[in-house]
Parts: sequence; structure tokens; C-alpha cells
Amino acid sequence: MTTIVEQLSAYTCELRYEDLPREVVHQAKRLIVDAMGCALGGHMGPAAVIARDIAGAVTSSEPATVMVSGQRTSVDLATFANGVMIRFLDFNDGYTSNGESGHPSDSIAAVLSVAELMKGSGKDAIAATVLAYEVFCRVCDAADLKPLGFDHVTIGGMASVAAAARLFGLSQRQVAEAFNLGIAANIALYQTRIGNVSMWKGCAYGNASRNAVFAAMLAQRGMTGPSPVFEGAGGYFKAVTREPFTLPVMGGRDHPYKIMECSIKRYPLGQYSQTVVQAALEARGTIRAADDIAEVRIETLATAINIMAGDADKWEPATRETADHSMPYTVAVALIHGSVEAHHFDDPYLNDPKIRALTRRVKVEVSEEANRRMPEAMLCRVTLVTHSGETHAAVVDYHKGHWKNPMSESEVEAKFRKLAAEVLPADQTDRLLERLWMLEGAADAGEIVRLSVKNRQHD
Repeated sequence: MTTIVEQLSAYTCELRYEDLPREVVHQAKRLIVDAMGCALGGHMGPAAVIARDIAGAVTSSEPATVMVSGQRTSVDLATFANGVMIRFLDFNDGYTSNGESGHPSDSIAAVLSVAELMKGSGKDAIAATVLAYEVFCRVCDAADLKPLGFDHVTIGGMASVAAAARLFGLSQRQVAEAFNLGIAANIALYQTRIGNVSMWKGCAYGNASRNAVFAAMLAQRGMTGPSPVFEGAGGYFKAVTREPFTLPVMGGRDHPYKIMECSIKRYPLGQYSQTVVQAALEARGTIRAADDIAEVRIETLATAINIMAGDADKWEPATRETADHSMPYTVAVALIHGSVEAHHFDDPYLNDPKIRALTRRVKVEVSEEANRRMPEAMLCRVTLVTHSGETHAAVVDYHKGHWKNPMSESEVEAKFRKLAAEVLPADQTDRLLERLWMLEGAADAGEIVRLSVKNRQHD
């Protein structure tokens, strides 16, 4: 019997840039643009500052660059610091399925750092990105980890192992050992995302990617890991999923690539609230003022409610990380302020009595239609009930940025420019975007990381 690791390792070594359809290459570039923009916007987050502080304390004879700061550190710590910046705002892409869900663009941190270290080309970086997405999404489709108490970054680490191992140029046997090492030692708990959510929420995938890069480095030097890591008596099936699964058919050879089913966020908040906030804003346009609202009724899928409104902390968020994963809070902000921006999670808004009062007037209910359409859609109906008894409703099934309602290139670029505006001068932003959109022609993918460094002069 062929093991899961043998299948993943073979696919990691076999995927070729030359076999990728044009639209897949373009989608990879869109998502790299989006992830790097999120990193620029999130670079001053408290968790990102801590990550850079740790990275800056380490020097390496084989260094990689930390975005924005330009620090040169070990490749695994650069991966961690860059990954935390990508994730901090909760603004990077998302993938949802009937199994697990998460944010595969977090693995781009591993792609960028290892590609820079190995002087990989832009084509190498694109292929590694497509590979990471494919591994992440296919394994997510195979099993839902949340009910069992495990976090999606457990799968994210596998995706980053694949990307790092490929960029390091490992043999198929070494790739297998990298998976063994990366999986056995890095099982993450779902407590990261529930209750009073901590700063670790934005760090967990970055840490998984850091560990993945380290596992690939160990395998490169001959380290072996526990095997079979999925099927063994004490393996992943026994401890994590509690039952075996079959790896779905991977992209290529007339099979679609999962990167095409990933969505870009319009607002800096949890992906299951994207349609909710959009519907709230559409309904808001039909009333005079937020003060007229007596009650807000939200009907959407059960998964969204469980994650974004399923515990008491989501109704009285005390931290930024809890608030951006709070459906009632983000809807209240949208209705009062007409948008949801990163600064709406700062203390003045978190403690605003008006936002708190409207949050308490939000009611949520599971929609069986939304459940049936999951994961193809993220159906939501928001109804505003005014003090006079009038109702104003809006329905959204595919938020702007959803893979079935994608942002245009100009919209993706506008999001990037807004996030970069306080970090890079306009001419440097222009150069970085130009290189990103033409990434397949770059001889050195590390150039885009170095172009993200604040106050960088012309090359």
C-alpha cells in the first residue's frame, strides 16, 4: 500500500512549473501580491514586532530577509517573522471546504524565505506556491480537525513542508522524511481560535511554517523521522483524525488546481464573516441611520456561527484577535461606521459603548439553505429591524473577492497599495508591484522580498 507521505512526496517532486495552466500561474501571482500587501499592512502589529525582535537577535551564515525591516536572519526565523506579518491583520486569503478551512497564503512566507536563500527563480516560487495550496486544500478536504480539537495550521505545516522541500531541491526520499519530521512534531490545538483569542492566533501558521522549514533542513542533512506518520499505530490517523482518510486526487493532468478555489478578503476579519459584513453594508444603505436599528438578524451557515459567534467572548470581545473573529462585533462596526478597517479593532472602538450596545442587539440563526450550499457559497441574509418595525434585508452568497465573485486585478492592486501606503514610498510600491506581476520572469525570487524593505533605495 502506498502511504499518504509517499503520495505527497511524489507529487512534491513531480509538479512542474511548465505544466501549470496560465490561469493557475496568474492566480498564484494574485495571491502572492495579496499576501505581501497584508504583510506590509501588518508589520507594526504587536505580534509582528515580537517576531522581528526575535529574528533580529539571530545571525546566520545562510541568511534570509525579513520583510519591511530588512533584517538578515536564519531562514526559519525569517519565515516566522514574515508569516506573522502576513497573518496579523486577518486580511489574507481563505479556503473553505466541507472538511477543514484556513489560510493557505500563510505558506507563502516559507516560499519567499527559502526561495531567497536558494536563489530560486520566480517560476520556482510560483510552482512552490501552487504546490503549497494544493497540499493544504486537498488535506483540508479530507478531514475536519476542529471538532477533534486540532487547528488548521497542523495541515498548514504540511503545505509549508512541501514548498520548502521543493525549493531546497530535496530528493523524494528526503521530502518524505521532511514530512515525517514536520508532521510528527507539530500538532496544533484549536484552542488558538476560540474563547478569548490571544496574539498567538496570528502566529500559529507562521510557527508551523518555521517548523516546516526546519524539518526540511533536517531532512536535507540526513535526519529521519517517524514513519508511517499517518498510518502508524501512533500516527496522525490514530491521534488527530481518529480514522483513516484517502488523499484526494491532486491537481494536474486534467484535474483542477485548488488554488483556483481560494478567495481574497475584502475586509480584515474572519473569512466566514465576509459575506455577513457585505450583506450588512448593503442593508445599511436602505436605512436612515444606525441609530434607527432595533435588532440585527443574521441567517447563515452553522460553521460561520460556531466560529464567529459560538462563544461568549465573541459577544464581548476584549482583544483585537477576538474582535476580528466576532460576527456580532464586526457587523455592528460596519453598520455604525459604513466599513470595517484595521483600526476598528483598536481600543477606542473595542470599548465604544455604541458599538457594544448594537453588538448586543445582533441575533444569529442557522440557515439550512446556507448549510446545503456550503462550501460552494457562503450564503448570508442580514435583516435590519428598525424601531418603527420596518425590516430591511440583503442577501449575499459570494462576497466580493470570493473565487466565484473575484476581485479584478485593479482591485487587488488597490488593496495592496492601501496596505503599503504607510510603509513604502509610491515609487518603490510601483517597482514591487511591477516585479510581482512579472514574477515568472524573475531570475531571483528573493528580489521581491528585498524590495519590500522600508526605505530601500533603487537596486
